[in-house]
Amino acid sequence: MKSKLFISFLLLLVVTPAFGALSDKTGLVNRLDVKTDGYVFEVETVANFDIQDFNFDAEQKRLTLYISSGLENNLGEVYLPQNLLSGNLTFYLNGEEYSPTIKVNDNISFITLNFTGSGNNTLAIIGTDYLHMVNKTSIPTENKLPTEMPDKGGGCLIATATYGSELAPQVQQLRELRDNSLLHTESGKSFMSSFNDFYYSFSPTIADWERENPVFKEIVKITLTPMISSLSILNYVDMDSEVSVLGYGISLIMLNVGMYFVAPGIVIRTIRKKF
Repeated sequence: MKSKLFISFLLLLVVTPAFGALSDKTGLVNRLDVKTDGYVFEVETVANFDIQDFNFDAEQKRLTLYISSGLENNLGEVYLPQNLLSGNLTFYLNGEEYSPTIKVNDNISFITLNFTGSGNNTLAIIGTDYLHMVNKTSIPTENKLPTEMPDKGGGCLIATATYGSELAPQVQQLRELRDNSLLHTESGKSFMSSFNDFYYSFSPTIADWERENPVFKEIVKITLTPMISSLSILNYVDMDSEVSVLGYGISLIMLNVGMYFVAPGIVIRTIRKKF
């Protein structure tokens, strides 16, 4: 009994930040490697439809996605690297001009799709800037293509599945803490490198469970709340001090161990004594 409870709490603890069957929930992930001018860019989609194929036309600055859906109402998000296509983006859905919701940062254009029509659909994305800020004076060899894409540090798989979108405030908070705090120090980079190797060994499975089981998803959401609140402490860390980052990091680990292991253990032990 103790071992089962321990494993349950462990699974819930490690659902920290870091993208099947089709359903009516966003969650089917496609990663498209766009190769152009000797560079490789990763375009990622998270949607309730599948991307059967894609085509990139460098001269026309156009990325075309060939969509297959078994649902009438289609929802999805496209994460388009700014250094592949950027500027004023124009969209055509099945040949007709389409206006999705777009949010951008320095690295990514977040494109939110919402359209009707099952079966096969075609989405064309046309930009005004191509290979923006990419050094094209030195073309790489064919045997070693560099990956020119934003350093996202991996997708927030479980958090995205929990809150429904990479643009959810909670997911954005986790990403900002990672990018603006942990990755600013050598110790933080070392931790994230080791953590990612461990985290991505199981997080896709946990995320799939959430999409398939609404009850499990709600349990994870409730469990994540105190952890996300505790991680906000990192906003007060002096990023120029390795000692400060290590001190706050150790304190956070101890705090979360207390919340997720020690406190439940005490409660369970008290209940067992009474009954």
